[in-house]
Amino acid sequence: MAAKSLKQGKIRVYRGNKSPLLRPQQAREVCLELQDNSVMRKSAVEFFGLRGSARDPSSTAARLADQFEAQNRSLFALMDIRLNRLYDGSDVYIALESGNVVGGVPLFSPTSGMLDYGMVIQPRFPWPGIGPMLAEMGWRIAPTPLKLPLLKRSERRVPTWVISCMVLARLKALLDSLNRRFELVNENRSAPRGAVRWSEYATRYLATGQFLSVPCTFPDLRDDRLLAGAIRYSLEKQRSALESQREHGGFVHQLIAFCNDLLRRVQNSPSLLPSANTLSSWLQRPLRTQHYLEGLQAIEWTIEDRGLAGVSDLEGIPWRMPMEQFFEAWVETVFRSVARLIGASVRTGRQRETVHPISWEPPYLGSQKALVPDVWLECGSTTLIVDAKYKRHWDELEDSAWGSVEQMVREQHRGDLLQVLAYAGLARTDRVIVCLAYPCRLSTWERMIRRNRLLHKAEINTGTRSITVWLTAIPMATAVDKICAPLFAEVRSAVA
Repeated sequence: MAAKSLKQGKIRVYRGNKSPLLRPQQAREVCLELQDNSVMRKSAVEFFGLRGSARDPSSTAARLADQFEAQNRSLFALMDIRLNRLYDGSDVYIALESGNVVGGVPLFSPTSGMLDYGMVIQPRFPWPGIGPMLAEMGWRIAPTPLKLPLLKRSERRVPTWVISCMVLARLKALLDSLNRRFELVNENRSAPRGAVRWSEYATRYLATGQFLSVPCTFPDLRDDRLLAGAIRYSLEKQRSALESQREHGGFVHQLIAFCNDLLRRVQNSPSLLPSANTLSSWLQRPLRTQHYLEGLQAIEWTIEDRGLAGVSDLEGIPWRMPMEQFFEAWVETVFRSVARLIGASVRTGRQRETVHPISWEPPYLGSQKALVPDVWLECGSTTLIVDAKYKRHWDELEDSAWGSVEQMVREQHRGDLLQVLAYAGLARTDRVIVCLAYPCRLSTWERMIRRNRLLHKAEINTGTRSITVWLTAIPMATAVDKICAPLFAEVRSAVA
């Protein structure tokens, strides 16, 4: 009897091990996350899940790391990422070095060949500061969606308003490019126009004494009412999503106001939820522009809840934003405010107003084709040329002596200095000021103000005129008026 019970116990244990109802394994993290201008090192054995699965996981990890780099080379280049493989004698490491681009993209897995991995690059200056800056700049630059498959498990790593910002920008561009078209209109008019529906007029209107209500059908040149209705539906849905994000700051209120401005442009069109067939027919129209296609994609994202401020719980929209362009637009905003206060004229490189071509002989052997300063201010006999550099140099130069700064940083700073000095030769006024502007944190900027070290100045005399060199930092936060105050005082004294 005991043997029988033991046998039955063995049978029960055997069946338990073969049960299909196994404990679910916790999903591995498949999304790499790092800041711009930083380095992240990750164990390849852990990243590819090889711990305990092979006798020599390091050699397998090395092969997978090579394949991972080869499969995603174009995506790494798009996001300004450099990948290196390291080996310390016991483990293989993947070292990712980020540049000046933030965003998120899917990555190919070397084991499945599918886009099972992802990468999110955060700005090193926090999003709560960048959001108000976008609003202050008037959305001159914004995150750009990418034509890539959806990014898995990444949407919660960026603020929830980022996707809405992209969608609203696309809907605005679509509204700006909306074409008028002839439509058949059924309308009661006081005088006949087009085809008159006489039988309806005789039985319905004439019989009741409504002699001036003539039912007519005629072609009329009008805005695309169906597409305008779909835009209105998308804007209303976006506004509803943004209303729940007010706690993120005042710039979300500005986004809501921006959405309301767009809604006023389509207030005469009834809201319409387009079907899949309707969207498909719109995509097949002739003379499709880029703004038209991107606007339809934004409508589709909103309908599928992909573009509603990151509401999606599983997948997000791939996007990127070059922080170098972002900082250049921020510096432009700051110095435009300074120019308004002193009455100076402004030209910007973003709008291609400061392009100075370089003529090479022969032309096909030339390297750089033009000099393009970021901001160019002229006031009387003084020219102020500003070049924005989204680098970490300011913290290095502010906190360390020149001799203790790393050699690479010193070489890059020398290159920046030579670049603005080349810009000085383009000016035609008697006095020229060239300024290198670097980003910094608000706490660093406030400390410089207290110590009266906002500007580092140098003078170069060239005989007929003088060149002044300024080094300064612009905080990646706070209001433009606060930043402008000390800069206005320096510029006013310089042009006096």
